[in-house]
Amino acid sequence: MSSRTVSRHARERQALRPSAPAPTRTARVGSVNILERSLVIVTVILVIVGVICVDTAVTPQAVANGSTIWGFMERDLVLVACGLGAFFVTCRVPLVRLRRYAGAMMVAAGPLLVVVHFSGSSVSGGQRWLGFGSVSFQPSEVFTLVSCFYLAVTIPRVERASRHWIDVLKWTLPVVVGAVLIFLEPDMGTASVLLIVAFGVLVLAGLPRRVMGLLTAAGSVSALVAAVAAPYRFRRLLALFHPSSAGAAATYQGVQARIALGSGRLTGLGFGQSRAKWGLLPNPHTDFIFAIVGEEFGFIGSVVILALFVWLLSLGVQVARRSPDRESQLLAGALTLWFGVEVFINVASVVGWWPVTGIPLPLISYGGTSLVIDLVALGLLVNLARRTRPGTPAVAASSPRRPVRPARATFAGPSPHSERVATSRTRERRRGH
Repeated sequence: MSSRTVSRHARERQALRPSAPAPTRTARVGSVNILERSLVIVTVILVIVGVICVDTAVTPQAVANGSTIWGFMERDLVLVACGLGAFFVTCRVPLVRLRRYAGAMMVAAGPLLVVVHFSGSSVSGGQRWLGFGSVSFQPSEVFTLVSCFYLAVTIPRVERASRHWIDVLKWTLPVVVGAVLIFLEPDMGTASVLLIVAFGVLVLAGLPRRVMGLLTAAGSVSALVAAVAAPYRFRRLLALFHPSSAGAAATYQGVQARIALGSGRLTGLGFGQSRAKWGLLPNPHTDFIFAIVGEEFGFIGSVVILALFVWLLSLGVQVARRSPDRESQLLAGALTLWFGVEVFINVASVVGWWPVTGIPLPLISYGGTSLVIDLVALGLLVNLARRTRPGTPAVAASSPRRPVRPARATFAGPSPHSERVATSRTRERRRGH
């Protein structure tokens, strides 16, 4: 082959090769990963804010139990210490090794949802807790985290073996079965969050629009049937759309939460000055802690809390966009979506845009399992942020955006670019012979 032909082929390959975007602002400054550091900072801030909010909201519960506030705060601080320890360990664990055990994690977490139906502790009408001595936890929270990891690792593996969407959906059945078991506890809120996150991961993976529409319709109908099947769920749904027809008992929590929010006005009543937490608003330190935040710290305090969560979610989206491989993209997307759905449902329940479901506000509500699991999930997100591409441009108007879904999407055939490259290489081999 002549040198002129070789140079022409080299120019063709260079033209077909995608041009790298010019980095205008990188994700790293020197050896410091900005995404990693920002995630650690916002996590620590939210944990500190959560301790402060629990400190002011837990006082009535301590008085009702005949104990002191320091008893609750001691337990909360111990849980925070355990959660932060797990957070920093998860930040450093090698994810390549951890991926090998995704299936084993699902096999270990799934049976816990069966055990809790037979030997679990009942709290507020739901049998959701497993106890070992003085330690108790919610298997549903553990299963949700394991499901995010399982889906992020399994979907790319199935892609490499078979690109048909039916094969991928088959491997999501363990998550669906787990959601059904959680629903039977009963805990429709956590089951709904789990199914929404699973559906979101499939969408990020490139689920066809036709299948996406069918799953959306099936999920909406199932949720509506489940909501009206139980009388107390139907009353909560009725309280959302027709408050005057649902009865005083069904609308009481929502009304008191909105009264507490409105009482705070712009700057709030002051730290520890909430009136709703003294018997007017049930669960002020767990499900309705955002109402106490609005009452004591006002509109400004509520906006600050929401801004911190928006910051956290935006960092998660950037981690997903800049992740170097398929598994990391899906895992970062699943964890970010999980936090976003929980924040939305909790806040929307307080302001009256969503039925009351018992979903806690991540890192802010008083709780054991949810706090530790949330910090483990954020540790995974920080771990993923450390592995992002060092030269990837930040989201800017002048730089092209890298989609979460790669060019060769799931369930789709080869991209036009890959076909052109393959044709060019075949033509070169023939001319060489």
